[in-house]
Amino acid sequence: MENNTFVDQLGRSIRIPKKPIRIVSLVPSQTELLAYFGLENEVVGITKFCIHPKKWHKEKIRIGGTKNVDIQKIKDLKPDLIIGNKEENTQQDIEQLEDLCPVWLSDINSYEDALWMIKNLGEILDKNTLSNELLSKIETNFNALNPIKNQKKVLYLIWDKPLISVGRNTFIHSILEKIGFENSVYENRYPTLDTSMQIAPDILLLSSEPYPFGTDHIKNFQLKYPETKVILVDGEMFSWYGPRMIEAPNYFDELIVNLGI
Repeated sequence: MENNTFVDQLGRSIRIPKKPIRIVSLVPSQTELLAYFGLENEVVGITKFCIHPKKWHKEKIRIGGTKNVDIQKIKDLKPDLIIGNKEENTQQDIEQLEDLCPVWLSDINSYEDALWMIKNLGEILDKNTLSNELLSKIETNFNALNPIKNQKKVLYLIWDKPLISVGRNTFIHSILEKIGFENSVYENRYPTLDTSMQIAPDILLLSSEPYPFGTDHIKNFQLKYPETKVILVDGEMFSWYGPRMIEAPNYFDELIVNLGI
């Protein structure tokens, strides 16, 4: 089988079959992208966290979690391409998987990185028409987003005990900026917070994933910080890079309305 050489988002040159026919996806949002591309037959393995599309989650072979993949199960699937992500997957797993077949890695730290990933996977998988269509829809909808006029300081939490927030150099931070929020966290990546939270933000966003914040958390935070607006948000809209980005701007417009800002 002939190969093409592509550069992934880590700057690595990867020789990939011209038409991969057995693909394993190690990232939920990228699995959803492969479904958008219509690769029902080509995708043979996904993680247990790849919940979209539901049919795939139900029927396709699951190869463990994103950070503890089952190497032997993947080997048995005889893939000719594995698609992963620097942040979601571990270096140790990726190094072992590279002995099996080409491994293409994304590295999504911004809105622009997500668009680059979609375009490049479209080229790799010979789905340029669909990827360009998707990019057009995403950019059109984000351009139509009405960001808030008076910037509000926002804190976005992804975990409890310990409290873990979202800082700079992340896809979520980039999305917060698109909405017009000012991220109150100045550290990079995902810092753990002091539970005292000396300076309360204007708005506290509690994500539905990876930690399932609920109504009890709203009540507890609201008691501690009565001047802060506390709200549960759909983590998929803020953190899934792929087809979910089509729907996200409309969700953000509704969020702004609900916040009354």
